[in-house]
Parts: sequence; structure tokens; C-alpha cells
Amino acid sequence: MPLGTLDRRAPSLMRQGPSAFSQIILYSALALFLMVADARWRITDPLRQSVAVVLYPIQWLLLQPKDWASRGEGYFETLEQAQAAADAARQELVRLSVRANQAQELLEENERLRKLLDLQERLDLPAHAAQILYDTTDPYTRRVVVNRGQMQGVVQGSPVVDAAGVLGQVTRVYPFLSEVTLLVDREQAIPVLNTRTGARGVAYGDPVASHGGGLELRFVAANADVQEGDLLSTSGMDGVYPAGLPVAKVVRVERRADSAFARIYCKPQAQVEGARHVMLITPVDDVPPRPQPEPAAAPKLGAHR
Repeated sequence: MPLGTLDRRAPSLMRQGPSAFSQIILYSALALFLMVADARWRITDPLRQSVAVVLYPIQWLLLQPKDWASRGEGYFETLEQAQAAADAARQELVRLSVRANQAQELLEENERLRKLLDLQERLDLPAHAAQILYDTTDPYTRRVVVNRGQMQGVVQGSPVVDAAGVLGQVTRVYPFLSEVTLLVDREQAIPVLNTRTGARGVAYGDPVASHGGGLELRFVAANADVQEGDLLSTSGMDGVYPAGLPVAKVVRVERRADSAFARIYCKPQAQVEGARHVMLITPVDDVPPRPQPEPAAAPKLGAHR
């Protein structure tokens, strides 16, 4: 061992300084005094504030990872909540839109039904309310099927009308269904009356006309008084349709020098394409029967003697 590292001082014969027990008692009494003094007179508040100011940057740095994690978690939770709220709002908007459309359809349907009831009261004829189920599958005819048949008293030949006018005629009757041929079918014809002039005629179905389908008033002289906008109604001459029902309106009149008849195109007053509720009217059948020819008188015997 080097000589310079040796302690050359003489050892003390008596122990120096207080003992450990004395120090514990002293420090305990000092701590108790400081607690009591701080509780009553708050003597350590300046020290606390100074320590808090010194430690605040350290505390802020230590809390940043926790704050970042909380903000990230809150961001994703808020984003998910916003997306869920947006989805719920879109679903509610769709539901309200559907309900609004349904309400509008119900209003229109109620209006059509009220018009049909008013029409039935004006006609004062037996009638059956019906609903159009579907169009027939034959592409060469214009026919629909309604939910009334023989069990409900429907007979073949019954006129079919909607709230605006004549739609067609029942051509086939089944126990629970009936087939209605629309006026625009090429096989249909209806006697009509020009409400402005009182002239009678016959309107035929014209499904392939250039104006998109409708009726054609045929066999009308080229110099006849027919104008665009004239309203045609049922004449009641056939014993099937009641007189005075709206049928069609004249939309175009063509007069050609090489023909003795005019080409008169008409648009049906009834809702041919989108009707849903109709009225089946019992045929009028009030046309008097055709008179029978009188039998020829037998020749008298002996007249030429």
C-alpha cells in the first residue's frame, strides 16, 4: 500500500456527533413541527410553488405520450361516431323520402278514388270498383287484368272507366279476374259524339300511330267541322257505353286533297298507361231491338181467274 494513502491522524478516544437514535428523534420532531406549522400558517406554500414551477416542464413532457394516445383514441372514436351518425342520417333521409313519396301516392290515389265515386254517383248505374293488377303478356294487344270477375257480378262487354274518362271494355271474364281491352287496341271501336258540333262518329284504336298511340276518328269527311281540341264523348248509340262519358280529345287533323276523308288523331282522356283504380260499369243495353220484317202475304187463290 503506498505510504501517502495512510491516515496519519491520531484516533479519537471519544465518539463525536449525536447518535443515530438522537438523529431520528430530532428529525421526527422537526417533521412534526413543520407539518403542524404548515397546516396552521402555510409556511411552505412559497416552497411548494417554487418546486411546482420548476417541475412543471418535466411533468408536461412526461404527460405528452399519454395525452397523444388519448387524443388519438378520441379522434378515432369521434370519426367512427361521425360516420355512424352520417349513416343513420342517410338511412333516415331515405326512410323519410320513401314515406313522402308514399304519402304523395296516397293523396293522388285518394283523389282518383273520390273522382271515381263522384262519377258513379253521376252515372246512377250498377258499377264495381276494381284495381288493375298487370298488363297481359301479348305484345300485339293492349290489354290489362283487373281483380274482379264473375263472382263479383262482372259481365262481358262492361265499360271500364277511370276518373278521367273511358279506358276500355271487358272482353274476357274469369271467376275472379277480368281482362280489359284498352281503347287504343287496334280491335277496339267506340261510338263518339263531338261535344262542340254534335256530330257523331266512330273512334278506332290506333296503337302504332306516329303520335305514340291513341285513337283515330275515321270516315269523317274532309270538309267536316272538326278542330284540334274538340272533346269526344260517348254517344250512347251502341247500348254499351252510357252517353256523355269523356273519351278523347282531338290532337291533330290532316286534310288531304287526294282523299275524301280526313285523318283525325285523338288522345284518350283516360290514363291509359298508368291507371291503377277503375270502375266496371254494367252495360246500358237500352237500344231497342231491330224490328223484325213483316212476313210476306200469301197469294189469294183465284186472283188471276
